[in-house]
Amino acid sequence: QLQLVESGGALVQPGGSLRLTCETSQFTLDYYAVGWFRQGPGKEREAISCISSSGSGTEYVDSVKGRFIVSRDNAKNAAYLQMNSLKPEDTGVYYCAGDLQILDDSCTVAAREYDYWGQGTQVTVSS
Repeated sequence: QLQLVESGGALVQPGGSLRLTCETSQFTLDYYAVGWFRQGPGKEREAISCISSSGSGTEYVDSVKGRFIVSRDNAKNAAYLQMNSLKPEDTGVYYCAGDLQILDDSCTVAAREYDYWGQGTQVTVSS
């Protein structure tokens, strides 16, 4: 079973930046699309971004477009979420998740597409 670990969450001021990392050490990440999700206080889990297994395809929801950038480095078995211009409403636990891709090279920003989830990393945007 693919096991993912998120890191990089922190307390940051509004307008600041963070880079989250999603890694696996037990499997290659080459065959998995990676989605990024978050769950704010009292809110449902929200899909925010994804990147295809090769990295050629990316998607973002409107709330993070222009601020967040998803990327990956399969040689390091890692995916990243660069978050810029952070807002208080970005506060939440951020998760990465994997979707096994055999022949496809695309991704979808929908939780139902993903089978393997990390434990999350806390991002708090506050002054």
